[in-house]
Amino acid sequence: MYDVRPNLIIGFHGCDKATRDALVNNPDAIKISQEPFDWLGHGMYFWENNYERALDWAEAKRNRGKINDPAVVGATINLGLCFDMLDSKYIKMLPPYYNLMEADYSKSNKTLPKNVDAPKDVYKDKVLRELDCSVIEYMHSEIYSDIQNDIQKRGSTDIKLFDSVRGVFTEGGPVFLGAGILEKNHIQICIRNLNCIKGFFIPRQEKDYLEWHRDNYQQTA
Repeated sequence: MYDVRPNLIIGFHGCDKATRDALVNNPDAIKISQEPFDWLGHGMYFWENNYERALDWAEAKRNRGKINDPAVVGATINLGLCFDMLDSKYIKMLPPYYNLMEADYSKSNKTLPKNVDAPKDVYKDKVLRELDCSVIEYMHSEIYSDIQNDIQKRGSTDIKLFDSVRGVFTEGGPVFLGAGILEKNHIQICIRNLNCIKGFFIPRQEKDYLEWHRDNYQQTA
C-alpha cells in the first residue's frame, strides 16, 4: 500500500560541465553507472537535496584527474517503486538474497566480493562496496527472473521491478570533537528506471532575498 513513493523530489548529480550541459540539452542521453563498487547497485546516482555534496564530489573527481570542469546538474525525480533502505521492510529483504548469492558462489567455488577501504581513507568508511553492490544487483536479477518465469507460466505477472534504490549513509569524520554526527552524512538515490527522471536543470545561484527585495519592490511609507 505504501511501497510507491508518489512525490517529486530534487536530486543533484556531480559531474563535468560538459556532461551537465549535455543532459540539460539532451535529457535522453543518460549514462548509468555500472561500477562494481556502486553503493546502491547500478543506475544513475543523485544526492538527495544536497547540492553542496554533489559539488564536493565533482571537485574531488577533478582532483583525481577524472573530469576537467566540475559542475552539478539538478533533476526532478519520482522514485516510483523504491527499494528504500530508510524503510525496515526493505532492509529485511537483503539477508535472504545475500544467503542465496552466497550459496551460488559456494557452488561455483567463487569468492564473495568484499567491501573495502579506499587507499588513504583515514576514516575507514569502506567506500568500495563491491559486496553491497553485488547483493543488490543479485536481488534485482532474481526479481527479473521471477517475472520472466511468471509470465512464461501464467502469461502475466504481478511482480514488479524496483524503479529506484535509496539509502542513508554516515560517512567521514565527526563534525566536532565527540560528535555522533559525521561530516559527510547524506541520502543517496540510484535511479534504475530512467522514466523516473522527469527532467534536468542547471541549478540557480541563491540570491540575497533581503537585498533583492530592497532593490525590486517599491517601499511605501
